[in-house]
Amino acid sequence: MKVFIISGARPQFIKLSPIIQDMLEEPKMDFYHLHTGQHFDENMSSIFFQELSLPPPDVNLNIHSQTHAQLVGNMMIKIEEKLKEEDPDAVLVPGDTDSTLAGALAASKLQYPVIHLESGLRSYDFRMPEEINRKLTDHISRMLITTSMTASENLLKEGINKRWIFETGDTMVDAILRNVKKAKKQSSILKKLGLKSKEYFLLTLHRKENVDNKGRLKTILETLNEVEETIVYPVHPRTKNRIKDYNLGDLIENENIITIDPTGYLDFISLEVNSMSILTDSGGIQKEALTLNVPCITLRDNTEWIETLEIGANQLVGAEKERIKSAIKQIKDNLDHYKNINWENPYGDGKSSTKIVNEIIKRYEEHELEIETNIMI
Repeated sequence: MKVFIISGARPQFIKLSPIIQDMLEEPKMDFYHLHTGQHFDENMSSIFFQELSLPPPDVNLNIHSQTHAQLVGNMMIKIEEKLKEEDPDAVLVPGDTDSTLAGALAASKLQYPVIHLESGLRSYDFRMPEEINRKLTDHISRMLITTSMTASENLLKEGINKRWIFETGDTMVDAILRNVKKAKKQSSILKKLGLKSKEYFLLTLHRKENVDNKGRLKTILETLNEVEETIVYPVHPRTKNRIKDYNLGDLIENENIITIDPTGYLDFISLEVNSMSILTDSGGIQKEALTLNVPCITLRDNTEWIETLEIGANQLVGAEKERIKSAIKQIKDNLDHYKNINWENPYGDGKSSTKIVNEIIKRYEEHELEIETNIMI
């Protein structure tokens, strides 16, 4: 069978990597990989394929730096052209980006069955573009791959047919477990930055609700200026532009904040695993932190990764100054406890991708991916 894979953003490359690696070993499966170009920076894109030993995408549409409507519309036009050329048996879309939605819409319009990786996640915050993307994609998908029981239950509550749901765990766990030893061996990022293990916090910040809101972004950066701890900050291109637009550059020039360009995957794993804690608004990094047994402080008011909160690996602090400071202090004061912690991972054992590839083949051979016209979602 032939699977048409659509990606466009750094987290998608990571979560797809174990699946693509397993597909390469599967004689029954061929694939075509389309990169929309949504993330176009070298360190946000092509370096990931090199480090993960993956073949480069078959095509890069180079569609980026536009409004949400422009991105989705222009991506759909180009994706439709490639789908007609390749005529796949199924289309695989991961996550919740504009690339995800564009791919799912284009495929469904042409009556190709959509396989959605990371189905059923809900933050219930429709201010987030990701929440809109993931929910719409779920409701036009023919195979919905979930990371947890909570995600599966969310889909059932929305009326999704039970037999279309496949609960596997999370392929980002697979990716971390396959690459953490490699990162420890090959990365020299700590030496380059003059850092010592467990003596710094790691920061990532890119969500629209944080960086497109001047007041919220200013509060977060001001708060981090007021703490004593060293903070390593790989600055996302989107955030870099907003900091410049809002004239907030002085807030990342404090001596306790080390700003760097986005890193490759292996360097970033090294920064994660050696940090005291990770401050982030990224969904994927919340899971990576859990998998690496590093406490996470999430700079959001909600999260779709509920399980990270339930087991105590993550805490929500929003953009509130005192909550951020309190979380940093709590982790630093209890560092010995966190150094020895080993959370049970609710997102699988690192074998999710193998289950997914096998199940896709099984459902294809049993005609379970065929679109039915008499089934209501």
